[in-house]
Amino acid sequence: MLWMRKVIGSIIESNDGKQTRGSVSGIMSAIPENYADLLHTTALAHVATIGPNGEPQNNPVWFDWDGEHLLFSQTKNRQKYRNVRREPRVAISIVDPANPYRYLEIRGKVVRIDEDQNNAFINAMAKKYINQNVYPWHNAGDERVVVIIEPEHVTKMG
Repeated sequence: MLWMRKVIGSIIESNDGKQTRGSVSGIMSAIPENYADLLHTTALAHVATIGPNGEPQNNPVWFDWDGEHLLFSQTKNRQKYRNVRREPRVAISIVDPANPYRYLEIRGKVVRIDEDQNNAFINAMAKKYINQNVYPWHNAGDERVVVIIEPEHVTKMG
């Protein structure tokens, strides 16, 4: 699976260097054009889920955007993983690192949870966020997954 896709006009370029012509789904158009840059920064995404007793659970994560979905990594022993398996609705906020009064909020649902084969996704995020080829905090026995979110509603400010 390809993890990093850039959208350049109507050309979609994957991290393996292949390019295809076409359009990305209507979701990208739901992201205001003047806020789409936030999806390609090293800002953290604050992901809110619903806990087992209905309480909110929120924490920052590294993320990627594939042109249609927001993706983040999680280990199977975390509460957030259990939360999204039980209740797929999430809210995500991404604050502009250059302007804390500019942000994007995405509400959506988890549409898929994939195994992170050979830690490929978390390693790609380590490269993006801390310029390291391998995620340095991996613990023996960690089982990583990639949580894939489809945006359904977007708000913005700033």
